[in-house]
Amino acid sequence: MLALADPDLDNGPRTDRSATMRMCAVTRQVLPIDELIRFVVSPQSEVMADLKRKLPGRGLWVTASRQVVAEAVKRHQFGKGFKREVRVAPTLAADTETLLVRSVVEALAMAAKAGQVVAGFSKVEGALAQRQAQTSVHALIHASDGAADGIRKLDAIVRQNTGNIEESSPFPVITALTSEQLDLALGRSNVIHAALLAGPASKTFLSRSQILVRYRMADDDGTAGHATKNSPTQTVRTRTKQD
Repeated sequence: MLALADPDLDNGPRTDRSATMRMCAVTRQVLPIDELIRFVVSPQSEVMADLKRKLPGRGLWVTASRQVVAEAVKRHQFGKGFKREVRVAPTLAADTETLLVRSVVEALAMAAKAGQVVAGFSKVEGALAQRQAQTSVHALIHASDGAADGIRKLDAIVRQNTGNIEESSPFPVITALTSEQLDLALGRSNVIHAALLAGPASKTFLSRSQILVRYRMADDDGTAGHATKNSPTQTVRTRTKQD
């Protein structure tokens, strides 16, 4: 439930654990917490994103949208919400995106360590082409800066086995990371394509990828402050914005 005494702030990460809705301090809309980012104030009075919602202190919630976070900075919403003097970096919106990217990279690395990632065009092609593998391949990953030809070829295999690759497709296709970021996550060079296999670590990666996509794209598709059109089990395509 929302804290009635102060709708802008929660009472800390150890309270209201069952809460599933919060109010955005900027749009004033009540949204599911998965569509929001929690911000806290550090001991040095710096505002910082709490992506895991575990940092101590009271938290201020903002729609998971780069534009909305930038608007919160512009409006001095953090000082108003926390009701104290705080230090807010002018680059907070970009810094938050960097943290989200790091979170996705770390989740992919954990999935790889758990044996839930197949990397390399040939291996991905083989996994997708084998009919029996369709029960284990849960998502296709392309580097956002990958060559169009390879992407089209693998997408065609997915279409043959699971139907059309559209925004409404239930088969996730993730293009949120660059090749360099995929290299970092998987510990190898020149990764352009990968396949995500079934497992708990894979679910974490898909969930974090969806948050990153929402943060980058909510404003572009008009969903900022509203329920997103995609879910963690749907296609999550996005360009990589450059700061």
